[in-house]
Amino acid sequence: MKKRIVLALGGNALQKNGEVTAEAQKRVANIVGSVVAALADKYEIVIAHGNGPQVGNILIHEEQAASDKAPAMPLETAVAMSQGQIGYWLTQAIHNAFAKKGQHRKVATIISQVVVDVNDPAFRNPTKPIGQFYNEKQAKALAKVNHWIVKEDAGRGWRRVVASPKPIDIVEKRTIRELIKDGVIVIAAGGGGIPVYRTKVLKRLKGIDAVIDKDFAAERLAEEVKADVFVSVTAVPNAYIKFGQPDAKPIHKVSTKELKQYIKEGYFKAGSMLPKIEAATEFAKKPGHIGIITDIDHLSEALHGKAGTIISH
Repeated sequence: MKKRIVLALGGNALQKNGEVTAEAQKRVANIVGSVVAALADKYEIVIAHGNGPQVGNILIHEEQAASDKAPAMPLETAVAMSQGQIGYWLTQAIHNAFAKKGQHRKVATIISQVVVDVNDPAFRNPTKPIGQFYNEKQAKALAKVNHWIVKEDAGRGWRRVVASPKPIDIVEKRTIRELIKDGVIVIAAGGGGIPVYRTKVLKRLKGIDAVIDKDFAAERLAEEVKADVFVSVTAVPNAYIKFGQPDAKPIHKVSTKELKQYIKEGYFKAGSMLPKIEAATEFAKKPGHIGIITDIDHLSEALHGKAGTIISH
């Protein structure tokens, strides 16, 4: 039996040196494709991905080109657009990597809706900045017209902020499971998933403007598909204690208990490594589950326990 792994790719993982053109991001996707093709003989692979830079660009395009005849799409629809965009790049890259080996494997991107709770405290205190920067006057004028919440962002200007609620459920989970059983390499829960909620009376799905953290959504996906290993693929080979400081120390093999203590001591930044640590720790709390944090170059070694941050119960 092959082990089943969920790879959570950061949105920035597709932007090498900050290059934002489609061709530049396709080139990076090709690296991912080659890695997936190399691992596919040993593992069943499910891929989730971030979308921060990409959805930010989509929102800029939508806002700048908006008119009465062609109004800007809402955030939840922009997330769906980014899922299609990134899913296309990754699907094509994986297909081409297998073709280079003279092989064919089924690959599919599932446009994924992720259920959140409308009473999640995050909706009462939106903190996730998205889209472009404005001066204070512009931001407040746009907030009034578009019913946005805007905040000053670390001295760089004013931005729209939205809620980042926790994922509860993945609507397409049964479809994803069936595809995996059929041998398909599945790309799902892109950008944390399209945020939706269920109405009280008829339990209908409705989109809501929010941004779900991709690591939390990917961990939820890993549980739903009964994965053996959850990997947060990031820009560094390991998680670190005191990252960026002269006495920084890489974390290698570690228990969930030790990591929880490091979290309490404030070693990880909220907008950076912390969600990766929390998601991997949540997954690894079940005996037999392994959480990994590493970069794409060390992924194969990390899966053999020879690189990266390896988290176990």
